[in-house]
Amino acid sequence: MSFGAETPTVIGWREWVALPGLGVHSIKAKVDTGARSSTLHAFSVERFERHGLAMVRFQAHPMQRNDDYIVAAEAPLLDDRIVRNSGGQSELRPVIETSVQVGNSLWAIELTLTNRDEMGFRMLLGRQAVRRRYLVNPGRSYLQPLPAPHPLASDHP
Repeated sequence: MSFGAETPTVIGWREWVALPGLGVHSIKAKVDTGARSSTLHAFSVERFERHGLAMVRFQAHPMQRNDDYIVAAEAPLLDDRIVRNSGGQSELRPVIETSVQVGNSLWAIELTLTNRDEMGFRMLLGRQAVRRRYLVNPGRSYLQPLPAPHPLASDHP
């Protein structure tokens, strides 16, 4: 892995992140280099069309062990992909592109949507999202500051 002349930013195996384009101001994410793609817990997933564009509407529980707080979001549907879950089962998942914020950094990632009710984390930040950006220290957690509102992040409608 090459970071150029810069010293790489180190993140822990879990970090607080934000998904400002979806209206998620903070969510605890597991940084999972064993997972290729990033995943968000989503339910009530509904595909629809708007002005000829494939879209997806969904709800999310961004807070662990709190099903009362719900964020509703819509995004253009980028793709449907077969993803193998941690149990080895293949599942067809909708894929969207959205912005993610870790500390003070904001960039676009692809995010698959699936029900993660039974999983410990409501979001996985996969290796494609952190590749060439961060070095992951598996023995540390929360090395980046809590995401603050980013000046380039658009507010959720």
